[in-house]
Amino acid sequence: MRSSSSIIYTVQTGDTLYNIARRFNTTIEDIMKLNGLTSTELIPGQRLKIPLYTEVIVNVDVANIRKGPGTYYPIIAQMNRNARLPEVGAWKDWKKVKLFDNNKGWIRKDLVKVYIHDGERPIIGNLGFYTLEEGPTLPSSYDSFVKNTFAISETGLFLFQINKNNPTEIVKFGDFTDEYVKDIVSIAHRQNIKALPVVHNLLYKDGGTKTSKDVVKTLVSNKQNRQAFIQNVIKLIEKYDFDGVNIDIEDVYLEDSKNLSALYTELGEALRKKGYYLSGSIPARVSDEPFNPFSDPFDYEIIGKAVDEFVVMLYNEHGWPGSGPGPVVSIGWMDRVLNYAKSKMMAEKIVGAVSVFGFDFNLTTGKNTYVTYDMAMKLADKYNKEIIFDEKTQTPTFAYVDEQGNQHEVWFENKDSIYEKAKKVWELGVKGLALWRLGMEDPNMWPMLKEDVVIKK
Repeated sequence: MRSSSSIIYTVQTGDTLYNIARRFNTTIEDIMKLNGLTSTELIPGQRLKIPLYTEVIVNVDVANIRKGPGTYYPIIAQMNRNARLPEVGAWKDWKKVKLFDNNKGWIRKDLVKVYIHDGERPIIGNLGFYTLEEGPTLPSSYDSFVKNTFAISETGLFLFQINKNNPTEIVKFGDFTDEYVKDIVSIAHRQNIKALPVVHNLLYKDGGTKTSKDVVKTLVSNKQNRQAFIQNVIKLIEKYDFDGVNIDIEDVYLEDSKNLSALYTELGEALRKKGYYLSGSIPARVSDEPFNPFSDPFDYEIIGKAVDEFVVMLYNEHGWPGSGPGPVVSIGWMDRVLNYAKSKMMAEKIVGAVSVFGFDFNLTTGKNTYVTYDMAMKLADKYNKEIIFDEKTQTPTFAYVDEQGNQHEVWFENKDSIYEKAKKVWELGVKGLALWRLGMEDPNMWPMLKEDVVIKK
């Protein structure tokens, strides 16, 4: 991502639209359209708005993407209506576009509408994490995903776990069929969304964090185990037609730090050879110095080199057992963590993973309860409380007293707090946001993302 604001270029003697377009990685046609030019002739001193991102949106039910600019070239993908594709070139009656798997293809101009963005709105990626239903209060991500593909650039399916009994293997996490996964991947691809399985070491039925840590210790302890796991990751990708993988390893012994970094390095090398994408979900830290036992084992610099996408899990600033009340991700915390990450790797790799959920903090008992947006709104309604938008943290909150006389503070996320986070990642010049998780969000977030933000595919 180039900059967090519009670019105005002043024409110099000898400039041509061709040279300016090449310099800013755009097209002559897009510069002319954005600036209302009817001629390619330029005058020194003339000021031109530069396109930062151009996309085409499919306006027919099914559109073919071809290998070259002509109907005689083979079809390499098909897109459904409203699919959004980044434009990377043009030739006569054809647009060159970038696909979910990073390949390039061509689509006929008459099948799309062109939109040119100059940075007046934040231009960011959006990774939507996808889960199965977790009881009546935590619905499946399915409806949220299929209704809002226009505002999702990647999806991470939290459906696969490192096998506790043999950590080189990957097992299903939850009750679902292969066809269910393949259906989601197909929907994603036809809307130009990158689809990744999330492979994690979390939520084992017994043993808690010790089990999670022991699983990682066995997995990364030697090259033979790491290579066996890598081959199983590749098999998983190929089985479901995924575009790569998101590795979500969280609970790790500090002494396994170097071996964990080696896993990321070796996995990155193996996936690149196959043309697959490596995304890593990494706990938040703000310093090279020991910060906390949860994030200390993660070497940002080495992992940052190994991955294509570095997803910094900014949750939970507040909400962990025993924490005081406050937002799950404040804007200040976000700024601090992402700036540290930027000091360790290219900003273009970094994604800020934020919550769409919140917590109900019982100040009397010290217990914290997970709340979705819907649950938070019902609590506010039940106790007739006005929601306040806390300016310092850029987060909505309210307080109430329950029937037992316990004092509560609720901190959660809504469309306004997510918009502020979108602006922050754009200002910082990082790749974008990730949302944990689809189905728990403020439904008004989606119209906001459509109208006030440009989601980059």
